[in-house]
Amino acid sequence: MISQHLPALQVVIPLLTAPVCLLFNNARVAWILSLVASSVALVIAALLLQQVLTVGIVTYEIGGWAAPWGIEYRIDPVNAFVLLIVAAIGTVVMSFAPRSVASEIPEQQIALFYAAYLLCLAGLLGIAATGDAFNLFVFLEISSLSSYVLISLGRDRRALTAAFQYLIMGTIGATFILIGVGLLYMMTGTLNMADLAKRLPLVADTRTVAAALAFLTVGISLKLALFPLHLWLPNAYAFAPSVVTAFIAATGTKVAVYMLLRFLFTVFGATLSFEAVLLPTILLPLSLVAVFSASIVAIFQDNIKRMLAYSSVAQIGYMILGLSFVSVTGLTACILHLFNHALMKGGLFLALGCVVYQLGSADISKFAGLGRRMPWTFAAIVVGGLSLIGVPLTVGFISKWYLVLAALESGQWWVAVLVLIGSLLAVVYMWRIVEVAFFQPAPRQGSQRREAPLSLLLPTWVLIGANIFFGINTDLTVGVAQRAAVWLLGGAS
Repeated sequence: MISQHLPALQVVIPLLTAPVCLLFNNARVAWILSLVASSVALVIAALLLQQVLTVGIVTYEIGGWAAPWGIEYRIDPVNAFVLLIVAAIGTVVMSFAPRSVASEIPEQQIALFYAAYLLCLAGLLGIAATGDAFNLFVFLEISSLSSYVLISLGRDRRALTAAFQYLIMGTIGATFILIGVGLLYMMTGTLNMADLAKRLPLVADTRTVAAALAFLTVGISLKLALFPLHLWLPNAYAFAPSVVTAFIAATGTKVAVYMLLRFLFTVFGATLSFEAVLLPTILLPLSLVAVFSASIVAIFQDNIKRMLAYSSVAQIGYMILGLSFVSVTGLTACILHLFNHALMKGGLFLALGCVVYQLGSADISKFAGLGRRMPWTFAAIVVGGLSLIGVPLTVGFISKWYLVLAALESGQWWVAVLVLIGSLLAVVYMWRIVEVAFFQPAPRQGSQRREAPLSLLLPTWVLIGANIFFGINTDLTVGVAQRAAVWLLGGAS
């Protein structure tokens, strides 16, 4: 039955569709293939999540070789949720893509763009699905290399510099991860994550395992852009094409957070990661510094894509803050924000893509009066901003509510206060957009500006609407996040 092969098809379909896009070398055909592959991946992700929630962990042995000798795909409540996020964002972004891509990328490079996108999608899905540590590294490199290409396709020449900076820092991060995986293999003789979880307790008190944990934590932190390892992110988001920014901002760092969860909780185990090595004493202050430093820097940015990029660094801080509590409520907040932030930033960057399509710029000085001339686009930005701040009835409120609860449960009331203050900083930088767009008069030469096309607005409002829907109806997101948190802390492997 085909249902038995869903974990493999999740990765194989976009992976094999990528070269077909280049083979046809036609922008329209490449887009249709990418949209179909993304949509199929979304359907498979939804089926896998349903299967995991009803029957438990789903395993798939590649080539019929049983783990730990062969490569195993292992779908559990955590990565099933991540697969759904990545595939859903990919599908919505692809429905937005044709006009935006045609306006920002030279025609002769459009087929290459879609091929690189599919490789990136396959890599991110593979990272989430695989149960093999080295296979995870391979998929990480597939997604990273394709991301460098996608960013470099931006029409601003600074996109090349941003892609090169990301390449250098990404390579350092990947090297750290590979060294960590190598050290684990040296001590246990296995690369299967479930097998690693069983064998590591026997050698947990060795320096080699501690070194492996350190290498993996630093390498993955670089990939997820945790302060102060975030320097690649602002330029990458600011100068990449709008579609690329929306996709990577909503998926790339989220998958990296999942990698950190996977290694800390299911490979090393919470006891080794957070009691023997005392990671919370490092991660908690770094996450709080990320929230405040990045939010303050965001306030002073004139390029809105760059402003939201620094905002992403702050939001990643919230995710790591939830992780650092090492509690069911804290992990629920982390996993919830992983999903919710994908909706927020995906919607906001698509709305910015509408603005860039009409203006050709994301500079705030060009936004004067646009709130009245592009009401649907800027309504999307306002709603996305409210979600980013954490206003009730939006997904941002749900995430921060659980973060505050986790802080109070742990007896750290001052952290709860800092979370609320961090939200107020988000009010400041989002208000800058509202003030210019709605309260400054439009220049005469910009009076011809009109609303973005419906083909761009519909995908944008799908994500913005999801910010409201999942902010009110929390059964799916909170339910899955809580189940994943319990599973992680239960030491399941």
